[in-house]
Amino acid sequence: MNIILAMVAAFCWGTTYAVTQYSLQGWPPLLLGALRALPAGLLLLMIKPNLPKPNNWAVLLRLGAINIALFFSLLFVMSQTLPSAISSMGMIYVPVFAMLFHWLIYKKSPTKVQTLSGILLIILAWHLFDPQKIQLSSLGLLALAGAITCIVLGSNITKSLSKHIHWWTILSWQLILGGSLLAIVASLQAIISPTQYINVWQNFNLLNGLGLLWLILLNTVLAYSLYVWLLGRMTVVEFTFAGISNPVAGILMGLLLLGESFSFYQYSLMVAMILTSLLSPLFTHYLNKKNQKK
Repeated sequence: MNIILAMVAAFCWGTTYAVTQYSLQGWPPLLLGALRALPAGLLLLMIKPNLPKPNNWAVLLRLGAINIALFFSLLFVMSQTLPSAISSMGMIYVPVFAMLFHWLIYKKSPTKVQTLSGILLIILAWHLFDPQKIQLSSLGLLALAGAITCIVLGSNITKSLSKHIHWWTILSWQLILGGSLLAIVASLQAIISPTQYINVWQNFNLLNGLGLLWLILLNTVLAYSLYVWLLGRMTVVEFTFAGISNPVAGILMGLLLLGESFSFYQYSLMVAMILTSLLSPLFTHYLNKKNQKK
């Protein structure tokens, strides 16, 4: 059941790129991040009021800065500069980064299946992102690499905090603190360079509002609630491998909302990457079932 809920959260996140391009094109990434995070955090706080203990504020602020402020900023740069399908396919790299992080920091070696899956993903992604076959924004690719790093770091902090801080407190306050940081930086940007913000205000329409509601309620309130709750019950690597539904959502939404299309070869690589990502969780599930029978 946990793996299914993790896939629901990842599917919601996979819609971010297409929804942003379709309904919020041209909006400043800092503003989008603030409007996605802060209202969601305040809504969750209203549902279940809570206040962190004095000695937890510093680590929650650090988590909010990495997992929300920095990550959301990079995510919306990706959404504005890369095709939806490519952004979501790039997120398949998260398990590879997670395995490397655990190996280097915690000296926890990945299983043979995880290692094989990671190597195959790197090879397939290398061909998918081949600049001779597809032209991609360098800024978008840098934002993608930074966003993946934020996910791995933020997920590990979240998991360690879940051992002694209630998951709802982690959920709501990382969004509030991270969203507040983004709101401050976005306000400074609006003062220094107001043109883009004025355009957003003057041209706000129903489609913009629906896009924001999608990002706030579905992609943040629902998906992040599942994310924080599940990290107390799954390993980071297990959760990231469940992110296979992220690229499925990205490809489908890119096709439906933006009319994105790729060659048969590129679609074949995407399918191969999705199937490769399933190797580790399916093998782990098989071993667990086998051990239970014993």
